[in-house]
Amino acid sequence: MGLQGKKVGILIESDYYEKEIFYYEHRFPEEGVELHFMSRMWGQPSIMFTGHEYKAPFECHESFENMDDATLKSFSAIIVPSAMVSDRLRYTEDVTKIPPATEFLKRAFAEKSILKGIICHGMWLVAPAPELVRGRRVVAHNNLIGDVRNMGAIYTNEDVVVDGDLVTGRSGPLCHFFAHTILDILAHQ
Repeated sequence: MGLQGKKVGILIESDYYEKEIFYYEHRFPEEGVELHFMSRMWGQPSIMFTGHEYKAPFECHESFENMDDATLKSFSAIIVPSAMVSDRLRYTEDVTKIPPATEFLKRAFAEKSILKGIICHGMWLVAPAPELVRGRRVVAHNNLIGDVRNMGAIYTNEDVVVDGDLVTGRSGPLCHFFAHTILDILAHQ
């Protein structure tokens, strides 16, 4: 496909689905994509996360917090992966405020030039800001169908759903279909 110059950010936290993250880690760079794994760094230069199934370590060195607008706009896509990543990232110290990761996602949604990818339980990160998916066609893990409908989204029973600048996927084991769709869209931009 030849996607040199394209930047993709993937949110990461502990309890990530190893097969999905390792697939992205190899597949996106194969096409020339500059890949960035980002999380809340809690004032640290790096954090070691562990996977859900095999407890595989994954070291993150980049934060999405305090990212300026120019840097955000330099990304071609932002991906919220499956598993417990989004549940951990929706933690907020102040329950009267939207979680920092959801605030970051809101900023990404405000930029139509950035493709947003959300797969499986990644939709949990949208729950504090349901207006992001209200009225849009999406798919999520079967366990989240009620959540998606309560957010006002239009549940679509397909493995991958594209609604403009939003790509959603059913579950982590289908990440190859999800990633291929994102790569294909980026190649045609």
